[in-house]
Amino acid sequence: MTPTAEIQHPKSEIAPAFWLPIAALASRELVRFFRQRTRIIGALGQPILFWVLFGAGLQGSFQPPAWAPRSMTYQEYFFPGVAVMIVMFTAIFSTISIIEDRREGFLQGVLVAPISRLAVVLGKLCGGTVLAVLQAGLFLLLAPFLGLSLGLMTAVEVLLFLTLLSFALTALGFLIAWPLDSTQGFHAIMSVFLMPMWLLSGAFFPAGQSGWLSWVISANPLTYGVAGLRRLLYSSLEIPTAGLPSLAVCILVTCLFCIICVSVSVWEASRVTSRDTR
Repeated sequence: MTPTAEIQHPKSEIAPAFWLPIAALASRELVRFFRQRTRIIGALGQPILFWVLFGAGLQGSFQPPAWAPRSMTYQEYFFPGVAVMIVMFTAIFSTISIIEDRREGFLQGVLVAPISRLAVVLGKLCGGTVLAVLQAGLFLLLAPFLGLSLGLMTAVEVLLFLTLLSFALTALGFLIAWPLDSTQGFHAIMSVFLMPMWLLSGAFFPAGQSGWLSWVISANPLTYGVAGLRRLLYSSLEIPTAGLPSLAVCILVTCLFCIICVSVSVWEASRVTSRDTR
């Protein structure tokens, strides 16, 4: 055997050793999800109820924002926000299994396996991302009923943007769930942090000129996820940049948000603590 072959042989085993754990952990998330039908109903049912009930209740008092046509209904305005809600609920709650896996001992077995912590993180994130995009994509099939015609190219762009946003939100859920020991604590953070994050993203109501609230909405990274999805779904409308962030800005902010969340998740998973042995 030549020296070159000896050097290349270990490298040929690196790729399977890295990608196989990612595929195994991601497929495990999918299997667990589809075996729990209540999760499917909850992830899709609650946002659709929100969309129907709030759309009917707030239609009379809704005033379209400056960038929208005067004929826009509240259900049309709320539609991208509900899609982002589905992505957030699915992506965030898929990471709650981290707490359950630690309690049941599965996570400890994964951590002592000869695989990198990056592969562990990516496996969880990929599984949650696939679930989030799948369910949001099913909801977006209702777009034609609102008069939103999506061509093939636009549909692909929407799915790619949803994938980026889902990956970022799943990473956010990972870094929240990793240091926690109880699902009750996770739900508490969901109530006081994640739900307001969605509400203050322009998904539920236009930002308008609300003083300090407008600043909070502008600083919220999820605002740009909602705005980016709006621009893609409303691509047939000429939306001024002054009224809504441009698509380039939305993609840039969402990418930065994703990089930060993934980096913190990998850093957390790489730390060796006494919690990992419990």
